[in-house]
Amino acid sequence: MSIYVGNLSYEVTQKDLEQVFGEYGTVSRVQLPTDRETGRMRGFAFVEMGTEAEEASAIEALDGAEWMGRDLKVNKAKPRENRSAPRGNTGNNRGGYRRY
Repeated sequence: MSIYVGNLSYEVTQKDLEQVFGEYGTVSRVQLPTDRETGRMRGFAFVEMGTEAEEASAIEALDGAEWMGRDLKVNKAKPRENRSAPRGNTGNNRGGYRRY
């Protein structure tokens, strides 16, 4: 399972998260999604820890905690939803219009 960490400072790094969550157990993975166009961090991350007990401990301790000037939102990550293209939109047809 994975932990969702929201309301992060845009200056946070993978190493910062490893250090903070490392206080509650073994951090096995950190994902910091970035915006495709700007490359800027999106303000949230996903952290995977060694055991469910470590995850629960980190969530309990860090949810609502102030860090880097922000109140963290920390909880179990929800499974990713399937995102499909809107109906009628195939390939490069933007808005259903044909290109000739």
